[in-house]
Amino acid sequence: MTRRTFNPGRALAWVAMAVVIVVTVFPFWWMIRTALTPAADIYTDNASLLPEHPTLINFLRVLGLTSEAEARAAGGSGAHLDFAGYLWNSIVYCGLIAAVQTLFCAMAGYAFARLRFPGRDLVFAIVIAALMVPPIFTLLPNFILVKDLGWMNTMAGMVAPTILMTPFAVFFLRQFFLSLPRDVEEAAILDGNGPWGIFWRIALPMSRGPLITIGLTTTVWAWKDYLWPLLVGRDEENRLVTVALGVFLQQSPNTQPDWTGLMAASTLSVLPVLLLLVFVGKRLVQSLNFTGSK
Repeated sequence: MTRRTFNPGRALAWVAMAVVIVVTVFPFWWMIRTALTPAADIYTDNASLLPEHPTLINFLRVLGLTSEAEARAAGGSGAHLDFAGYLWNSIVYCGLIAAVQTLFCAMAGYAFARLRFPGRDLVFAIVIAALMVPPIFTLLPNFILVKDLGWMNTMAGMVAPTILMTPFAVFFLRQFFLSLPRDVEEAAILDGNGPWGIFWRIALPMSRGPLITIGLTTTVWAWKDYLWPLLVGRDEENRLVTVALGVFLQQSPNTQPDWTGLMAASTLSVLPVLLLLVFVGKRLVQSLNFTGSK
């Protein structure tokens, strides 16, 4: 059996990767640790990586499963979140944006890749140029448009600016559709399929990996969106989890923020996306490998 020689470059790469992983994961771990720490120990128990007196009271009072007196005794302000309602709003918000945007971006990407029409390259150049426009520049025009349409404090107003397309998704899917073999599409044409049939029966099934990629990244982006839902969906019936966290912080005492409750609420808000990445991530990698092998 041959012994593997020591490679300084490989060892340095492993050390660098370990440092990056620790730096990335440590804030999330500290958030969970703070959520499990009693409010009375938040400033005294801050040297160890594990809480000395772990408790679930912070999660219970954030979810409204404790009385106001118990919440105040645990160090909170008595405020709680309608987490189930806010979670449902966030799921609807992210689901609508991810599903509709992925479909429309796929249609636009396929049109730019395969269809020929006057001004195609010019329109695509305009779409690509939109990548250089900071989102903050479109915030005020979108707000005025939604207000004039009467969509303030509605789910329609919250999803309107981003539900149809984003320039990056159109560009990403167009580049993939350009790599699809034309022989398959020509065979579909001989079978009597037009552009619409080729798109639904050939292009979409073969682009499962890129579509999952765009859908997943869009979901994560929409889940952490804060400024636009704060401006348009301030009412409680349309409030998202991210906005609810800010409201919960404002309900804390001015002299001492409720850090343990806020960290517990933040942990609960991260769990749905984390579970999505765990269950979809493996399928995403398999889909991309399958697509590449074709």
